[in-house]
Amino acid sequence: MPEPSDDDHEHGAHGRTPTRGERWEDFKKSPFLPATVLVFILAAAAGLFAGSYTYTMANPTPRRIPTAVVGAANATHGGAFLAGMEKALNASLEVHPYDTIAAAVEGVDQQKVFAILDVRQGDRVALEVSGASGASVAQVLAETAPEVGAGLGIPVTVTDINPLQKGDPRGLAIFYISLAAVIIGFVGAIQLSVHARALNPLERIAYTVAYAMLGAFVIAAVVDWWLGALDLPFAESWAILALTMFTSGMVFSMFNTLFGRWAMIPTWGLMVLLGNPSSGGAVSWPLLPSVLGRIGRWLPPGASVNAQHTAVYFGGYQHVFPFVVLTAWALLASTIFWVWRHRHPGGRATEPAHAVAPGE
Repeated sequence: MPEPSDDDHEHGAHGRTPTRGERWEDFKKSPFLPATVLVFILAAAAGLFAGSYTYTMANPTPRRIPTAVVGAANATHGGAFLAGMEKALNASLEVHPYDTIAAAVEGVDQQKVFAILDVRQGDRVALEVSGASGASVAQVLAETAPEVGAGLGIPVTVTDINPLQKGDPRGLAIFYISLAAVIIGFVGAIQLSVHARALNPLERIAYTVAYAMLGAFVIAAVVDWWLGALDLPFAESWAILALTMFTSGMVFSMFNTLFGRWAMIPTWGLMVLLGNPSSGGAVSWPLLPSVLGRIGRWLPPGASVNAQHTAVYFGGYQHVFPFVVLTAWALLASTIFWVWRHRHPGGRATEPAHAVAPGE
């Protein structure tokens, strides 16, 4: 009997040409289908990544800047100056009246307002910005107020009452360390799924805790002890970074349970495309599009930035809200992962019990 030729293999069984349906079935079972889908997903992700960051950061625009005003009721020129600021900032100045400078400074420390306008001094205005509250907001106000004053013939003095640390003149270090915790958090979970696939659910959670604790310690140590970029309240900053990394890792594990091999898509969308640009780390929330400014505080990256920012610059006024947000996401992700752990692609089968032979 003659051996089948190469042509026979090319034309399918019994030498016939495969139908279109058979070719499609073969393609679906091959590695080429997911590879082709990934080509389009990665292209879309690249465009969305560039677009999301450009939209939020390339041209920050004042939308609502809470500002303390002291003495507006008693100063004849105060109304004109405030009206000029409103016009220059496209009606984005949100005025909070205070009776004294001390009370206004307290408002800055509590992060209720971003700057103080003192219009009590007769024919001049004093603007006190807080670089630590938001470098981009402080810059906008510091540039706008003298221009408005010059147009009205009112001298304006600008002072930064709460400057950024010397090692972080642009105020971006907190954003970078929070970004590192978010990215390494879910990348660590991905690597556990690839290189330690056989981990059972409880073991996977334990190792997520382990790399979160150690990774957070290294981030804080490098930024503070080695580079000296930030003088961190080390224990608190370490805890915030560790909680951020654990939350990010469990978010991927949750999506991996729900969506299998495509878990990276919702993780990337939630944490990177939406979460990081809206976190307020690179651009303060009063300069973000209003919807993003509100959403960002409810997502893990924004909560991490808020908690870290307060810990570094307003240590006596830490808020519970960002910790509640991080904890809620961590509990939600861990609960979904645990309840549907049988759907997670990892884990190992339980070894069968040893059979007892007769007579043993």
